Amino acid sequence: MGTPGPEVLRLDNITKRFGALTANDAVSLSLRAGEVVALLGENGAGKTTLMNILFGQYTADEGSVEVMGKTLPPGNSRAALEAGVGMVHQHFTMADNLTVQENITLGTRSIFSLQTGQAADRARITALSERFHLAVSPDAQVATLSVGERQRVEILKALYRDVKILILDEPTAVLTPQEATDLFATLRQAVSHGLSVIFISHKLHEVLAISDRVAVLRHGRMVAEVKTPETDKDALSALMMGKTAEPPEPRPATPGATLMRLEKVSTPDQGTVPGLHGVSLDLRAGEITGLAGVSGNGQAALAGIVGGMIAPQSGTLFLAGEPVTRWSALQAIRSGIARIPEDRHKTGTIADFSLTENAVLERYRDGDFSRAGWLNWRAARDFASGIIDKYDVRCPGPGTRIRLLSGGNMQKLILGRVLEAGPRIILANQPVRGLDIGAVHYVHAQLLAARDAGAAVLLISEDLDEIRALADVTHVIADGRLSPGFARGSKTPAELGLWMSGQAFEEGVAHAS
Repeated sequence: MGTPGPEVLRLDNITKRFGALTANDAVSLSLRAGEVVALLGENGAGKTTLMNILFGQYTADEGSVEVMGKTLPPGNSRAALEAGVGMVHQHFTMADNLTVQENITLGTRSIFSLQTGQAADRARITALSERFHLAVSPDAQVATLSVGERQRVEILKALYRDVKILILDEPTAVLTPQEATDLFATLRQAVSHGLSVIFISHKLHEVLAISDRVAVLRHGRMVAEVKTPETDKDALSALMMGKTAEPPEPRPATPGATLMRLEKVSTPDQGTVPGLHGVSLDLRAGEITGLAGVSGNGQAALAGIVGGMIAPQSGTLFLAGEPVTRWSALQAIRSGIARIPEDRHKTGTIADFSLTENAVLERYRDGDFSRAGWLNWRAARDFASGIIDKYDVRCPGPGTRIRLLSGGNMQKLILGRVLEAGPRIILANQPVRGLDIGAVHYVHAQLLAARDAGAAVLLISEDLDEIRALADVTHVIADGRLSPGFARGSKTPAELGLWMSGQAFEEGVAHAS
């Protein structure tokens, strides 16, 4: 990236406690001008908490934050912004009903002057877009933007405010590989102009590609700082976990009966997002079926069908060989179908509910948790506590509001909720998005164990390596069409890529398998 300049940031002995949980324990970190420092750690290691203290959203119990040699007042986001600190959160913070320009300029001027200076604002946004290759229309409504375009708007918001230090919290968690490549090109250009970046990611190949230095947190403590050219994936993984990460080795599957079948199922398009077009698919007991494809090609519609969120417009859905005439989420749950949803915040949890309440969200009417219409709180708490212990959910306890957990620990709770129900069919939609390498291996091992216990697993992922490692049979979806099923190892990534691009469909090779 070039030679870093003078020190622009110093975090000195930051300590933050949430009740009995110490999220940050005397953490110190520095950053220089024109430098990219990657912040690594397992889920719940304290990375996001540390950045929220830097950005003024949390107040440290001990320690101080200095920007450009000046100590920031604790818990004051405006002071952080005025000092040149910007943060792009893992989950975007924009108003969907406003335009790109309105979102970018929101909060930068008095409410009484909102109508003045719009032409100048637009010109500045356009200039920043061109300079940093962040193509997006200032007039577009945010609700209509893709995930990648929303990421660009969040970065433009920071650049518009002339930030000198940019915090990126899991910036590629919801991006396609091409969007991630574009983001890195933007960052390199911004850093060449003097921007300093703290980059939080669990994707070790990205950390090695973009950073100058890596700082590693474990259980809230800073355990190592290394120069990026002097390390590798294995060394970083060992520093994060305290041990070497070993991926699970799947045994050959022994498929059983077809538990769910889609026969020539179609669903309507949703705007520019395709539905399903005559899709046929079998989900068999004791088998992981992988669904590969570029985001937005019909995966949401297929997940909606399997999870009972939508019904087929045409075609037939079969469960255990019987056609289904009425289909809903409740029917899916009662049929033994469990969901690991794509978005753990919007559709996987309720933010202000406790871990206990979230653990029984889909089963609170079961006899295990309900008596004469009343929730059995002791049974629910015991169930949540069991998940916390078994799945290593790092939190103060089952009464904790789930919004206080890291994304990875939320995902572990959802995984436990799903697997402890003993499902017949598991819909695993982006199950390891935003997880550290240790948690990824753990989730994969649990899905393989569920398969070996006789469950049918539908694994939907945009990570082709994940699909190829876990799936016994792989289908590719493109523009709402489904490829034949390919046995594990029978197709190279390049061959699957032809199906993902739609080219194989167009060439009329749908008979290949």
